[in-house]
Amino acid sequence: MEAVLVNTIGVLLIIAIIWWFWLGPRRGAVQAVEASEKLQILVRGGVYEPDHIRLPANQAATLHFRREDPSPCSEWVIIPDLGISAELELNQETSVEIPAAKPGKYPFSCQMQMYRGTLILE
Repeated sequence: MEAVLVNTIGVLLIIAIIWWFWLGPRRGAVQAVEASEKLQILVRGGVYEPDHIRLPANQAATLHFRREDPSPCSEWVIIPDLGISAELELNQETSVEIPAAKPGKYPFSCQMQMYRGTLILE
């Protein structure tokens, strides 16, 4: 009986972890009116806030990440499709330059892909 209880709790914890990092609700999108507008992305609580960012396509922009989460996983932000990798200092703002790129969805994440977001260029 004790083994069944331990196994049940273990399975529930696994489900909770999967839901939190991969299936849970995401924050709403932010629309930048102009590429020059300052956009700050907070890195805290296991998520990017906001995690969907809309910007004009074919224009360079700057995203400002503020890392408030001391987790080692939150130390980097990576946008592989744009060749971007930036180290985020704890409790400081880090500017990340986004080059002019064609319209599309560009996922960004931490190095372990537990923090995830999408850059939408339209």
